[in-house]
Amino acid sequence: MEIRKGDFAPKSAANVSVPLWTIFYFLFSIFILYGCAAPGEPMERKPPTPNPVTDLAVSQSGNDVILTFTLPHDSVEKREIQQPLSVQVYRNFEAVPAPNSPAAVAPANPTLLLTIPPAIVDRYMVQGRVRFVDSLRAEDFAPTSGREAIYLVRTFVSPKKLSTNSNIAALTIYPPANPIADLKAEFTRAGVTLSWTPPEKTLIGTAPNIAFYRVYRAEMESAPNSGANSAAASNPENLKPKVPFARIAEPAFPPYTDTQTELGKTYAYSVRSVAQYPGAQLESPDSNLATITPKDIFPPSAPQDLVVVFVPGVAGAPAHLELSWAINPATDIAGYNIYRSEEPSRPVARLNPELLLTPAFRDMNVVPGHTYFYTVTAVDRSGNEGPASAPVSASVPASNQQEDH
Repeated sequence: MEIRKGDFAPKSAANVSVPLWTIFYFLFSIFILYGCAAPGEPMERKPPTPNPVTDLAVSQSGNDVILTFTLPHDSVEKREIQQPLSVQVYRNFEAVPAPNSPAAVAPANPTLLLTIPPAIVDRYMVQGRVRFVDSLRAEDFAPTSGREAIYLVRTFVSPKKLSTNSNIAALTIYPPANPIADLKAEFTRAGVTLSWTPPEKTLIGTAPNIAFYRVYRAEMESAPNSGANSAAASNPENLKPKVPFARIAEPAFPPYTDTQTELGKTYAYSVRSVAQYPGAQLESPDSNLATITPKDIFPPSAPQDLVVVFVPGVAGAPAHLELSWAINPATDIAGYNIYRSEEPSRPVARLNPELLLTPAFRDMNVVPGHTYFYTVTAVDRSGNEGPASAPVSASVPASNQQEDH
């Protein structure tokens, strides 16, 4: 068979016939390769625009304004927000509105106070809500009257996709009294007595009228080797609260005595003054901490009505002196001690080796013809021994006088 060169020439396109199903298969393959993402590589989506915050609330505490609100979880595109949010806080100052004025509205040009980046927003979270503290300065307060502070917040994933304004939160701010700086605690018979100097200044001038004070107390982990009735804490910051601070009283003026304490426990105290403003009462910042571990160092009072009586000897029982006295009214009496001497000016000797549990004693070691002087003291459960009673004396008759009797 003769092979000629023309037998290998390409055929024209018009002569090529491609089945229709082959074309559809080719287009479908292209769609699979380029129209769908590979597993684990989702298509990039546009950043969401968060829904606005709707529960912004503000309150003043001392020289701080505390803002709290909940971060949005959904976007205006009806998608759940997966990325961390940034937060912008805005603040403007206005004149105090007249009574019955309409509610505050968003300023036309809100002033950005700060931006909280997403990396540290968690530091502001308290029980599921953002808690931000705006520390006010002297220039933020009006010199003669109150001033209205207006706050709003915005959030975003991308700066180009800011949420709309949150609800508006406004309050009238006043300068609180300066914190009390000389709070002292002392343990007395009545309890822990707190004393302090009433504040006279604010950040911008003279303190307003102080309506009353608020006393706060926490039980602390006891300090080792803490001195009795002193600041268990030369450095109270090193102690940790065992029971959190709680308000325990609202005295009108100092001093104040806390009668609900227990010996051996360590307590920390803080006092805030409450200034009276038109239509508002405002707490000052916390005072210095006064920390104390109460310990009983107060001895009981001297026993009263000590009586000594001579008892003649009878068969089987020698003559002796019997003493008795009134029960000490203190509730923590552990017992009594009896002291005797033969002359008022001579040192006395204790007769009982152990505390007497009852107010009576029988002195069997007496010598006929001698006169004895007695005193008695009370001892409490902390080991404090009180002063001696008034002395009493009794004489033991000579032997022949006892026989004549």
